[in-house]
Amino acid sequence: MFDYETLRLIWWVLLGTLLIGFALTDGFDLGVAALLPFVGRTDAERRMVINAIGPTWEGNQVWFIVGGAAIFAAWPFVYAISFSGFYLAMFLVLAALILRPVGFKYRSKRPDAAWRSRWDWALFVGGFVPALVFGVAVGNVLSGAPFRLDSDLRAFFDGSFLGLFTPFTLLCGLLSVAMLVLHGSAWLAIKVEHGPVHDRARTFGTIAGIASLALFAIGWAFVAYGDIGYRIVGAIDPSGPSNPLRTTSELVRGGWLANYGMYPWMMVAPVLGFGGAVLALFGIRRGSESAAFAGSSASAVGIIATVGLSMFPFILPSSIDSHSSLTVWNASSSAKTLGIMLFVTVVLLPIVVAYTAWAYKVMFGRVTTQEVATNPDFY
Repeated sequence: MFDYETLRLIWWVLLGTLLIGFALTDGFDLGVAALLPFVGRTDAERRMVINAIGPTWEGNQVWFIVGGAAIFAAWPFVYAISFSGFYLAMFLVLAALILRPVGFKYRSKRPDAAWRSRWDWALFVGGFVPALVFGVAVGNVLSGAPFRLDSDLRAFFDGSFLGLFTPFTLLCGLLSVAMLVLHGSAWLAIKVEHGPVHDRARTFGTIAGIASLALFAIGWAFVAYGDIGYRIVGAIDPSGPSNPLRTTSELVRGGWLANYGMYPWMMVAPVLGFGGAVLALFGIRRGSESAAFAGSSASAVGIIATVGLSMFPFILPSSIDSHSSLTVWNASSSAKTLGIMLFVTVVLLPIVVAYTAWAYKVMFGRVTTQEVATNPDFY
């Protein structure tokens, strides 16, 4: 039905869609968890915050799992290199994410204040650490990862765990935290009753919104004027075999901005990143919760899309070997595999989206102090 080039392009778009879906759903869960010890001062207030995401957080993680599965099936080279080279970082993320279900289930098992406080901070770690490390990972993708492929396409990662943390990648990590905290605060403003928690969420949302704008602008300057960015040297065969060794890339200052010159329409992504944060701030200050959430969602979409569009057709460039960079055209699965997966996705993804929408509709409404005190199903 589709040729190989088109299938590769479709799966690149689908991968971006899954990452954006994860940021828009589980992203506000991470943001709320990172805010928990600060917006909730009493046990009742913290339970209110927890139950603002309690009914949906498990379902939201599906986007993360499906995204990993999509990388495994559609871009096996990317999966093999990123999940092995970034192994310790991935382990750190998984360890932090494991704290979330344990924290939700065990926090209220005992009435002891110290016990509950420890689990509250565990939930904070479960929100803050993944948000930070995901951003650091994106920064490393933009900077180029220190890997190489030999003549048999075996991957070798020459970096270290501490080497993942550079000024630029930490900047990306902080931007990720600010973006998701803004999203989480906007969600809290919608989900909790008007009162101290609601007001504190707006305050932290304002700080996160300003930080998002500043960090996104600084990151743009890093990309424009720093030694960050790659380009492909020579001809590109979008329908060629998946063999990274057939492609040559080189480091070019400001290389990630070249696509905006060739395709001006791509500027919609950074504009959405900045404009969404401004809209969120406007909504927070004016008390318009729907505008704040729409703005934080638009900002997340814009920031993530900016990365993807800037890098296209690169997916994971190599910083140490010009013949190992992975692109949309040289690192995918076979045309048959992509075609079968596309058919399955077209059938199943609308079902997942429809069920998710139905679940949110059923569980729509504010969490109140009275419900926290009387509802036996609450955490």
